[in-house]
Amino acid sequence: MKRIVSTIALGAALGLAATAASAQTANTTLRNVQNKGFVQCGVTQGLAGFSQPDSAGNWVGFDVDLCRAIAAAIFNDPTKVRFSPLSAKDRFTALQSGEIDVLSRNTTWSLQRDTSLGLNFAGVNYYDGQGFMVRKALNVKSARELSGASVCVQTGTTTELNVADYFRANNMKYEPVVFVTADETIKAYESGRCDVFTTDASGLYAQRLNLSNANDHVVLPEIISKEPLGPVVRHGDDQWFDIVKWVLFAQVTAEELGITKANVDQQLQSTNPEIRRALGIEGNLGEALGLTKDWVVRIVKHVGNYGESFDRNLGPSTRLGIARGLNALWNKGGLQYAPPIR
Repeated sequence: MKRIVSTIALGAALGLAATAASAQTANTTLRNVQNKGFVQCGVTQGLAGFSQPDSAGNWVGFDVDLCRAIAAAIFNDPTKVRFSPLSAKDRFTALQSGEIDVLSRNTTWSLQRDTSLGLNFAGVNYYDGQGFMVRKALNVKSARELSGASVCVQTGTTTELNVADYFRANNMKYEPVVFVTADETIKAYESGRCDVFTTDASGLYAQRLNLSNANDHVVLPEIISKEPLGPVVRHGDDQWFDIVKWVLFAQVTAEELGITKANVDQQLQSTNPEIRRALGIEGNLGEALGLTKDWVVRIVKHVGNYGESFDRNLGPSTRLGIARGLNALWNKGGLQYAPPIR
């Protein structure tokens, strides 16, 4: 009996110790962000439509909008965010070391990255896939015609493995021409150092805009991989993980419910119970995240819903002209689907 009591006491003591240790590490990122007054966000070194400085030096783009939405949810101010332009090679180290609070930079969610780097992917904000771009003068219509080609590819990316797998699976030979940064890779392709440029399809359309004669190049029809892209945070801070995840979900939910920048104030008068919960009119679901009850109102008012951000940065009316496709809402033929806010 004494042994049982002792075992129970020991288990209780260990549980209390674990709880105390957890309490010491919990909420660290949110507290640090609030103390310093801004979110430090890791982005690309410049990718049209996703993240790049505009003519005034202000960062704009689809991935930038997610960072601003996080700042809006926390501070009610989308400008309280600073940006760290990172190469593919350096992005994970910057997050692991605490140099940035969140990585929002066309990064593919994979098992290895999810389990071996000490990181958590907080959802998918863009469903993508890898493709190939060639000069029209080569008269190539399909990636199956690329045997023996030299291929410009960026190191430190899933792109390297995907292209190797594709050529191997199709019994084709190729010559990889590898570079550290995306800028070096596209410039090498344009200068003729390789026949083919490969990256995510969204990146192909964005990088083609940087070529001196964009119309001389064509994106081949094949998509050779699944590239679910999304924001990333460090392991060990569940509250921060929840905040980043639910900011993305809030934007998707707002689009589904028809809540926009233009009508969010009017929607505060809605009788729809889903809208009332999402906007904090009923209940205080934001409290569970460590935020205010109007956290979704802040996000939509300052940044917009998911569809507004997509259309503004990537959609058919932009230079990229990307159709929603897989990134349409689930009830419109796409994959974007958010858990309910309730």
